[in-house]
Amino acid sequence: MSRLTVIAIDGAAGSGKSTLARGMAETLGLPYVNTGVMYRALTLAALDAGVDPDDGDELAVLMSRLRFTLSDGDPPEIEVEGSAPSPALESGRVEAEVSHVARHPQVRALMREGQRALGLPAAVVEGRDIGTVVFPDAPVKLFLTAARPTRVRRRARQRGASDASDVGEALRRRDAKDARVNPFEPAPDAVVLDTGDRTVEDTLALALSLVRERIPELFP
Repeated sequence: MSRLTVIAIDGAAGSGKSTLARGMAETLGLPYVNTGVMYRALTLAALDAGVDPDDGDELAVLMSRLRFTLSDGDPPEIEVEGSAPSPALESGRVEAEVSHVARHPQVRALMREGQRALGLPAAVVEGRDIGTVVFPDAPVKLFLTAARPTRVRRRARQRGASDASDVGEALRRRDAKDARVNPFEPAPDAVVLDTGDRTVEDTLALALSLVRERIPELFP
């Protein structure tokens, strides 16, 4: 592939980013880069090392020491220090602090470097600011939305939570933090998809049709 073939997927927690990104990566034979894993890994490392989530400089030092690579799987996915991401990355204590960690410009600058290195020259990359900052020249940019009740149901199912009200409150707090530190804004050329009333299969088919139009060489 001689040109950039990154597919950028942005959206809020529970909007279906990970499900869509993994499905696209599997279908197209591309690496799957979940940038949220990187922020969560840094957050967990900071908590374990006693680094204040509000100390951007110390977080940047810690980030510079973390090693992110792609696995040999199908599709290739992010590994942290040579291993698959720990289930601890989805813990409540990480969820409570990841937005604080992600708000620091020096942290985000280092993250962008790492994400670009993992995503080039071709990958399905999901997260926040992917289509606007990390890969502004990506030929395909998707921005996923869904109403909060739908996102809560998905998040509860994903985490195996028996009480959706707890998940809903955690998501409300996460949305509020994200709105303060890094508001969602789709790229001007992004295609906005409301996944609330669409099945996983419908969303994947729609996204792949867009890829076929813009990156036809990915299809035999």
